[in-house]
Amino acid sequence: MKLIVNGEQHELDIEQDAPLLWVIREELGLTGTKYGCGLAQCGACTVLVDGMAVRSCVTPVSSVDGASITTIEAVEQDEVGARVVEAWVRHQVPQCGYCQSGQVMAATALFKQNMNPDETDVQVAMTNYCRCGTYNAISEAIASIKEA
Repeated sequence: MKLIVNGEQHELDIEQDAPLLWVIREELGLTGTKYGCGLAQCGACTVLVDGMAVRSCVTPVSSVDGASITTIEAVEQDEVGARVVEAWVRHQVPQCGYCQSGQVMAATALFKQNMNPDETDVQVAMTNYCRCGTYNAISEAIASIKEA
């Protein structure tokens, strides 16, 4: 199987139904993408697949064969991703930080599709859970990206 992760091609001999999350973490050693619920509900495992936010804990690796996958480790290589990270830092979004890689990836996917999203667009895109409740800071960071 051929995976392109953060611009680097990997040839892997793995089970077709292996969750992308575990391939990223265990096979490639990229641990910024987190395991949260395993049910695609919390969003801690969010990565970009061809620029779209995908919950990697339930994505069979066979479904992304040959696709371009971006993890939190490389999100700042993208101009939009760098803007999102900068806004997250400026607004001091993370508390514990566990969910924030998924939050950043979801916001990056949103802004890659629409640099001026309305409130409905934001609500649809930003469905990740944050146990620390940093939603107000997330909203402020998103608003600052829209204004920039």
